[in-house]
Amino acid sequence: MKKYLAEMVGTMVLVLMGCGSAIFNGGCGTPAQVLMVAVAFGLSVVAMAYTIGGTSGCHINPAITLGCMFAGRISNKDGMMYMLFQVIGAIIGSTILWLLTSNIDMAYATTTGANVCASGVSIVGGFVAEVVFTFVFVLVVLGATDAKRGAGQFAGLAIGLSLILVHIVCIPITGTSVNPARSIGPALFEGGAALSQLWIFIIAPFIGAFLSACVWKIIGENK
Repeated sequence: MKKYLAEMVGTMVLVLMGCGSAIFNGGCGTPAQVLMVAVAFGLSVVAMAYTIGGTSGCHINPAITLGCMFAGRISNKDGMMYMLFQVIGAIIGSTILWLLTSNIDMAYATTTGANVCASGVSIVGGFVAEVVFTFVFVLVVLGATDAKRGAGQFAGLAIGLSLILVHIVCIPITGTSVNPARSIGPALFEGGAALSQLWIFIIAPFIGAFLSACVWKIIGENK
């Protein structure tokens, strides 16, 4: 149970800090804001990796959990429980942000940090972006955490930096999900387009994670 609770807490922190950086700093309208939000998400992963990594592995992302399931690194039972508690953690994080925005009068506070396809980005474009960038991110996770070829104690740093990189490129397209739980929590409070497009940010990251697990089996595993 400890590892499930660890995943819940870790995902809560990710949403609280990552989405919170967008909410309380005016969104992602400028390059500086994009970089700020990207760094917030990345640093959240780094912080949690060295906090709960020894307990649960610090997936804090159903896409990562799915990739690890396909790669044979976690049982299906644990994987499903991880996903459940990750979603719960994301909802808790979003609830905290909702309480803050409801009780703080800040002219520059914006929405909930929910994911939607940006203006001019088609559903297909957003879907492809989420598949591709989740693929890249989960592939880094699988490589960095490999027992024999991984980055060891530096895995958390490598994963956090890769998440920053993914956000820098993908924020202008979809706001960057690559994490179904991170999208579910804010969408429940945002409603509208965020809720109607939520399927993109669940299905696409799962496809990307599956593809990364397949590729890692080819290029990363010892024969």
